[in-house]
Parts: sequence; C-alpha cells; structure tokens
Amino acid sequence: MKLNSHLTFSGQCEIAFKFYEECLGGEIEAMIPHEGTPIAKDVPESWRKKILHASLVVDDQRLMGCDAPPDHYQKPQGISVTINIKRPADAERIFHALAEEGTVQMAIQPTFWAERFGMLVDRFGIPWMINCEKAA
Repeated sequence: MKLNSHLTFSGQCEIAFKFYEECLGGEIEAMIPHEGTPIAKDVPESWRKKILHASLVVDDQRLMGCDAPPDHYQKPQGISVTINIKRPADAERIFHALAEEGTVQMAIQPTFWAERFGMLVDRFGIPWMINCEKAA
C-alpha cells in the first residue's frame, strides 16, 4: 500500500506543479485540463484550461493535484505535506526553494529528532514539513 497526497488549488495547479517538479527533482506524469474531457461542460468556460488532474512522480512517490472551481475550493487546514530527506544539504535546498515567496513557520534547523526540520506554507498556500532524520 502507498499513501499519496492530493493537493487542491484555486487556479494555480499547473504553475505549482511545474514549481514542485523543479524543486523536488521529479517528473510531471500528467497535466490534464478540464478542456477536452467529458466534464468540460460542467465547469465555467473561463475554468476549462484549469487542471482537472496533475501527477508528479518523485522517486517512487506520487504527488497529485487539481484546480477546484472557486465555489468548491477550500484552503488547506490541519494538514502538511511532509518530505523525509536523507541528506541535510538536500533538506536545506528544498526547504529554501519551497519557502521562496511563502511563509516560514519554523526555520529549518537541527532538532532533538532531526538533523534538519522546518515548516512552511509555500506561495500557493500548501503547508510543508521538511524532515531530515538523525542517523540511527
């Protein structure tokens, strides 16, 4: 079994996933707009180029997302996408990339359980935790 995160955006899914692809070093596997699908008629014409389904593969993990029409969008609450990283330098790099134009909630730093740990909300409103555990 694998658990995959699915992120909902208010119209910036394509831009966000291109940003995540660059930050995380993955590959966008799918970027499907509403336009050209059987449900295109169910969204406003101005929304048809927005993303119905996006999928980003990073190593053997998958991050998925979509744009929710304005009357269905809800800001993320009570969740964080957590990235567990083996190398402190990679944790630092990814944290600072995701934090650009976002809000740092806890600067990346050593903790009693981790070589590096930090929390932020990125420029798209998605909460993240970056964790680089101490060697056992």
